[in-house]
Amino acid sequence: MASKVIQQLERELNIKILPGTELMIDTGAHHFVKASAGSDRVLVPQPSDDASDPLVSPAACQCALDAERVDRPSSTIELEQILESFRHVLRNGLNLHSRSRAFVARAHDSAINRSLSLRLGRVPITTSFGRRPTLLASLLVSLGSAIWRARAQTYSSFMGACVINGIGAGPSETLQPAIIADVFFLHDRGAYNTLYFAVYFGALMIGPIIAGSMADRVGWRNFWWLNVACLAVTFTISLVGFPETKWHRLHPNELRRAQGNPVSNPSSEEVVGQLMETTDAEKQGTVQVMPGLSHTATALKDPFLGKGKPSKRQFNFFQKNPHPFRSIFLDLWIPWKLFAFPIVEFASFVVSWSASSFLTLNLTQSEVFAAPPYEFSSESIGFMNFAILIGAIIGLVTAGPLSDWVSMRATKKNKGIREPEMRLPTMIPYVIIMIIGNFVVAFGYQHQWDWRIIVIIGFTCAGIQVAALPAIASTYAVDSYKPVAGSIFVAITVNKNLWGYGYSKFITPWILSDGGIPRYIPPIMTNMSLITLWCLFGVLFWWKGKTFRSWTRNSKVHRM
Repeated sequence: MASKVIQQLERELNIKILPGTELMIDTGAHHFVKASAGSDRVLVPQPSDDASDPLVSPAACQCALDAERVDRPSSTIELEQILESFRHVLRNGLNLHSRSRAFVARAHDSAINRSLSLRLGRVPITTSFGRRPTLLASLLVSLGSAIWRARAQTYSSFMGACVINGIGAGPSETLQPAIIADVFFLHDRGAYNTLYFAVYFGALMIGPIIAGSMADRVGWRNFWWLNVACLAVTFTISLVGFPETKWHRLHPNELRRAQGNPVSNPSSEEVVGQLMETTDAEKQGTVQVMPGLSHTATALKDPFLGKGKPSKRQFNFFQKNPHPFRSIFLDLWIPWKLFAFPIVEFASFVVSWSASSFLTLNLTQSEVFAAPPYEFSSESIGFMNFAILIGAIIGLVTAGPLSDWVSMRATKKNKGIREPEMRLPTMIPYVIIMIIGNFVVAFGYQHQWDWRIIVIIGFTCAGIQVAALPAIASTYAVDSYKPVAGSIFVAITVNKNLWGYGYSKFITPWILSDGGIPRYIPPIMTNMSLITLWCLFGVLFWWKGKTFRSWTRNSKVHRM
């Protein structure tokens, strides 16, 4: 029955419905649940008529983002204070071997990145047992790590706490996009994915501001006690206010079995799966097909739309899964498989290199502004991150709504058919902003321009682009492969952290490669050129993205 509906729609609309293609208007005899009684906007995915469905529950929407990690790696400024403190400990007779600052900095990077493989295991757990238990366990691990770091007496002990924190903080990079896919409809996801990236990178921007000031005034240990307080509050809020958002939506196979019909022609299942998008970010391929596609009022089709509330079961600590080990195995394998998908690879590279532009500022601002002719204090250098934060806020309030508006406008011109590629033109202004920002920072550093020009223009542009470009590219990938949204972000995280780790290793030696004389232009402009190159591939994907999706239309990822 489902395949016949698809075939009829394809004949009516004279298009080929591929994975990622969405029908956003009523057509012919087929009518869908709308955003409201007087709206013509079709909701994708179609919500169920269950009051506890996260898509119809405002409470779930309000708390979906409350669990963003408040715990972030400490700034370079704070690290210097930590080293001085541990040297003082050494002088008082405790067992700490002296080492150069450069060596310790590399050890700090290594400890953080060695925890990466442990962090990736969190996504399979969210698939098997739910978002809520994973989130609560992660917060507890991060809380314990913060206490450990605040009380650490040796550098080795501090690094051990950093590794443990990597295990706890890992879900912040993969869990939130999955929750967004659980609780928000397609037409809102661009804005909320941008909000996620703005909060995610915003925490990295605020961290040096707070850490630098606290390290100068009250000592670096108090910074970690502040983290303890923030994590405790976040855990409490999540415990009482964050219900399970993972929701199983029926796959066409399940509908056929329920109707006593045999399963036939597997290739049609992927097509059916894209008519009404899945929202369980990993478990999907599960599709909510409304029982009747007849002309019925939205209020009658879904009486709980906007009025639902979580059930008691959604506040359980674990959600039942009949095949947990199978789910875990698939979620460990799928991220690596996705690297063979052009669209996922494109999103991974855009996110990774856009983030590295922001990383450049984190790695260089202390050595530039603490040296002559600037000679700013640690606190003053930390305050410069306010410019990046303001830029991220600008990116937040413009990129998401602009991306959704551009997509909706293109959808209307395309007779109500939305393709994921329709949001890619939104990248254009932010690529230009990224180029301007990198030019100002590179040449400003090299020629020692007035710090106001570097910070107000260069740092602000970096904040704008790092909130916008990753959100647009990753939303495009999720729109194309919705059933594996969580695995997509695992793939993106692996790519981003691998490049970020390598970039942090070679940028300082590259800057000092000319006999110890700082040369900022070559590494920063090379990195900018790579960001521009990956973003320019957006033109190719805007033109041929649907062809790339057709290559993977029969992949099993659409039936997961």
